[in-house]
Amino acid sequence: MRGGDTNLDLFDPRTAVMDVASDYNTTTNNSGGGDGDFGFAFNDSNFSDRILKIEIVDEASETPSSDGGGVGGGCTSLADWARNRKRRREDIKRDSNAFTAVDMSAVGPEEQILNQPDNIPDDVDTENQDEETAAMIEEPASGDEGANDIDSNWSMECSTVLRVKTLHISSPILAAKSPFFYKLFSNGMRESEQRHVTLRINASEEAALMELLNFMYSNTLTVTTAPALLDVLMAADKFEVASCMRYCSRSLRNLPMTPESALLYLDLPSSVLMAEAVQPLTDAAKQFLAVRYKDITKFQEEVLNLPLAGVEAILASDDLQVASEDAVYDFVLKWSRIQYPKLEERREILATRLAQFIRFPYMTCRKLRKVMACNDFEHDFAQKVVVEALFFKAEAPHRQRTLVADENPNPNRRFVERAYKYRPVKVVEFELPRQQCVVYLDLKREECANLFPSGRVYSQAFHLGGQGFFLSAHCNMDQQSSFHCFGLFLGMQEKGSVTFAVDYEFAARSKPTEEYISKYKGNYTFTGGKAVGYRNLFATPWTSFMAEDSLYFINGILHLRAELTIRH
Repeated sequence: MRGGDTNLDLFDPRTAVMDVASDYNTTTNNSGGGDGDFGFAFNDSNFSDRILKIEIVDEASETPSSDGGGVGGGCTSLADWARNRKRRREDIKRDSNAFTAVDMSAVGPEEQILNQPDNIPDDVDTENQDEETAAMIEEPASGDEGANDIDSNWSMECSTVLRVKTLHISSPILAAKSPFFYKLFSNGMRESEQRHVTLRINASEEAALMELLNFMYSNTLTVTTAPALLDVLMAADKFEVASCMRYCSRSLRNLPMTPESALLYLDLPSSVLMAEAVQPLTDAAKQFLAVRYKDITKFQEEVLNLPLAGVEAILASDDLQVASEDAVYDFVLKWSRIQYPKLEERREILATRLAQFIRFPYMTCRKLRKVMACNDFEHDFAQKVVVEALFFKAEAPHRQRTLVADENPNPNRRFVERAYKYRPVKVVEFELPRQQCVVYLDLKREECANLFPSGRVYSQAFHLGGQGFFLSAHCNMDQQSSFHCFGLFLGMQEKGSVTFAVDYEFAARSKPTEEYISKYKGNYTFTGGKAVGYRNLFATPWTSFMAEDSLYFINGILHLRAELTIRH
């Protein structure tokens, strides 16, 4: 988003395209001071053309203090703020049908009343609305306008007006900051020419609204705590003040992030989350969680208790420290079974939310077979993702790279390989005339460079004759010449006392032909946990192997092949 350190008006063409934006020219206001600072005019009759009456009504869910409560509803911590919001949302759901039509006879000809419904009935269109952030509804002042439109006349039932605040306001200043006020003052109706406007709000919103109105004049806030900023952010979303939403978002990002705050930012109402001004905050929250929990095995119990939004942020990361994508699949199943014990709900959440973060093309074929048989997925859905994964595995490397490049704009990045502990391999298996498999392992130049001076990297497991094997690449010392070199080894996973006689051959693509050239042949009778191979596969020192003119890196990739055959 451009202008990261400025508070652009909502009508600025760089931040939004409004149906009313063509009616006037906009200005860009910097945060605090400068030509855009009209703080001196706030609630000053000398610089105002209208009067705003704010009716503060009681809420069944809380007893406000005599001063209306502070911003944040008296909350001193994010935990308090979240509990307060949850309680209010539950009250709203419980009383969701508490509506009556406004008695228009009580409305004077000089006033326009905008009632903010405390509850939203089931039959009201709530698209892009949170249950506690209902849009303000404009009422006709007199005559037959809207006489038959009962939906436009909903009001809070059994709400006691605790007090009324009266402010002098400047319609041009408010309209310049908010499409809500712009449309209110320029809708061409008789009400737009009248002097008095009334808003009705809940007691818990009073302080946040006062902060918001002051911000629209001065471009700054007096509050600095996270609960208070969140309350102002909610008010700014309701009244469409994007510049204030940006200010709150930036201020919250500058506060220390914690798992609690990150999860809270991702659990804001949908209308807030979708706002462009809040995207940097939610992105920062996702990044914080992805970094903190990137080793999901280390924090498994903690991560298993995270809500859906937190788990999605973690699974979306390319930097997860996992053995393989099989481990990601196993974790997703475990989490979903704990959080959604009912099968129908679990299938729904997997298909619509979580499965998109499993990178099925990088799972092993053995695990993909288990996906097909897994009851947690609908059969058609499982078949679709497995077929897509198998087609990707069968693609030529250049086609795979094209699919990865095309995937970059997609947030789930299903064709993008993570930095797995065990490197993915491509395996071709044969049963006849002999049990045999050909394994392809590709390593990037930087992965090889990171092996120096004594590192090693392991491949994912592959199977031959029912036994699990793996490849491991090493940087080690040549025993005869005492220099570092590249070695490749074949190991068998621990499986009791089974012995296996295997013929094996290692090969690598080499310039100039770029064909696979055999580098080492051998045979070995394996027992569980044993490995065999060649310490200096290319018969060259490490410096020559890694040199810019190395024969073995083709477009930055080392292509290795191992061929295994069971001896009878």
